[in-house]
Amino acid sequence: MFPPLTQVFETLFRGLIDGQILEAIFNSLGRLAVGFLIAITLGIFFGYLIWRFKFVDDTLGFLITALQSIPSIVWFPLAIVWFGLNNTAILFIVTIGATWTMTVSASTGFKNVPNLYQRVGKTLGSSGFHFVRTVIFPASIPHIITGLRIAWAFAWRALMAGELLGAGQGLGQLLEMGRALGRMDLVISVMIVIAVVGTIMDNAVFLRLERRVQEKWGIKRV
Repeated sequence: MFPPLTQVFETLFRGLIDGQILEAIFNSLGRLAVGFLIAITLGIFFGYLIWRFKFVDDTLGFLITALQSIPSIVWFPLAIVWFGLNNTAILFIVTIGATWTMTVSASTGFKNVPNLYQRVGKTLGSSGFHFVRTVIFPASIPHIITGLRIAWAFAWRALMAGELLGAGQGLGQLLEMGRALGRMDLVISVMIVIAVVGTIMDNAVFLRLERRVQEKWGIKRV
């Protein structure tokens, strides 16, 4: 029930050396990358629609706010019915876990572009896709980067929950295997890996990117 710390680190070290934990990390990160990329694409697209069309804001915007309050793991029974107990179901959970947060952040960023920027862009002849690409999107980058960081956290949690209950050779499945075998040293070792990987990604990638964008935009002092 409560393995000694030395046994936990021995299991962790042995899992890293023989490749079992490393393979699970790569499988989980690969699965996460696909789902997260889909979520970013959908989130920015939905955010654009909410900003561009008032009807969409009044309908889809309200719906997304409601969907954001639903934990992503709640979708897992539907995912199993729709896709089966496989990798696709886990990708669906990951995508659902990050899409709504990314949508809210993107739409907020688009809506908060200063009117001065928009007037200057239109005065200089910018319109249509060129206006979005050169004025709206660049001015929304701080909000989008913050959304990426939050969406990553939701996607990472959704991935672990999906792998824990589903299929696929990842960290979540390794955690479930440790529980089934009664090996609490393996369970705690995988928990440590999950925490370390999540912390490294948040601090080394998203937090650093967020700070650089804030410094560049003058939101935060260098």
